[in-house]
Amino acid sequence: MRGRVLAVYVTAMCMSGLDATIVNPALFAVAADLGVPPAAANAVESAFLASLAVAMPVAGWLCDRYGAPRVFLAALAAFTAASGLCALSWDLGSLVCFRILQGAAGGLLTPAGMAMLFAAYAPEERMRLSRYVVVPTALAPALGPVLGGLLADTLSWRWAFLVNLPLGGAALLAGAAALRRAPVPGGGGRLDVRGLLLAGAASGLLMYGLNEAASGGSPLAWAALPAGIALVWALARSARTAELPLLDLALLADRGFLRGAATATLSAAGLLGMLFAFPVMYQDVLEATATEAGLVVFPEALGLMAAGFLVDRACARWGERRVVAAGLLGGAALFAFLALAGPGPWTLRVVMFAVGLVLGQAVTAVQVSAFTTVGPEVMGRAMTVFQSLRMLGGGLGVGVCAAAAALFGYRAALLAAAAFLLAAYGTAVLLRPAAAGGAAGGNAVREAGTTG
Repeated sequence: MRGRVLAVYVTAMCMSGLDATIVNPALFAVAADLGVPPAAANAVESAFLASLAVAMPVAGWLCDRYGAPRVFLAALAAFTAASGLCALSWDLGSLVCFRILQGAAGGLLTPAGMAMLFAAYAPEERMRLSRYVVVPTALAPALGPVLGGLLADTLSWRWAFLVNLPLGGAALLAGAAALRRAPVPGGGGRLDVRGLLLAGAASGLLMYGLNEAASGGSPLAWAALPAGIALVWALARSARTAELPLLDLALLADRGFLRGAATATLSAAGLLGMLFAFPVMYQDVLEATATEAGLVVFPEALGLMAAGFLVDRACARWGERRVVAAGLLGGAALFAFLALAGPGPWTLRVVMFAVGLVLGQAVTAVQVSAFTTVGPEVMGRAMTVFQSLRMLGGGLGVGVCAAAAALFGYRAALLAAAAFLLAAYGTAVLLRPAAAGGAAGGNAVREAGTTG
């Protein structure tokens, strides 16, 4: 029984991991087929990431109310169905709508799946799960760009979504058999509906404004951007008064946690912005195929995997701050090199591997340090805030780089991605935890958790 739960979880995470990267090299084909400018196709990715960020905080409440297995199966069914709808899209608007549904399901899938898996295995057994979970879920994002490019060149970009149907169908059948008798908790309290509506409206307006700017801009688009920023401010105020806020932003009172969340958010904006802009530029400017673009980007994911094995030793030898600073500055320099130089394919592969290696270590190190002062009683809420901000940052990064590409060219988009990393470096250096070993910060996080 537990083995079947593990297999269902790994399959679902592979689907989600593939979907995060498989579409990027196919975006140029998507734009050509649907008759829109290449930069406008950013909405396909930014809408997915934004809905992922909005849905993720709701997962905890749903799991408390209906049980993690039921939420997981419902999200898996919705993710699979949305994948089929994406493949049937008839224009960019329909594809973006179906991509929003897919992102919302994906935002529920990961936390519900992790909760389900931890419920099936005792704490002393969970460390052994890494050998089964880490490799498949790390390889899936690495294979996504290559598979997406191959499918776009040999079949159609629509197969980047159709590939989820057999995987999702098999996982659903196995999961329904394994989890059909799961208990229903019946808890969860009251959902912060106001926070959910504000978060959804804010992210939607910001993504719409950036996407329209990438398509040429309009008065409505330029009005959407300040309106989205105003709703973000309203969300922050709402979180301070809600009994159980959707995003407990009071946790950001701890400067160590704020430093980690801000650095990770800006780093995600830079990395995902680059991963959007570069494959499109590689095909549009250099007239490469989607497969060639995927193969050039592929080593970046391998670098991320290697970073996971090296970050502990690097931090032990040089310290977390130096690893973070060197990684972010190195990543910014590599992005600028991509923008300003004209290297060949093998040089680009080396650069992409280096990007994954240095940024992977920097982001991992800053995430670990961000949670050193977070008490166990608020760990779940803190992780929700951290991951939601990181996902939203990735969506905004894609939108900003797409707008820069449309207005000023692809080199400007890559320089904008580098600027995000420089901003992340600034937050990592300037936002130092409070003195006295961060004890004050830890108390702030704990008090935030108890006062709501």
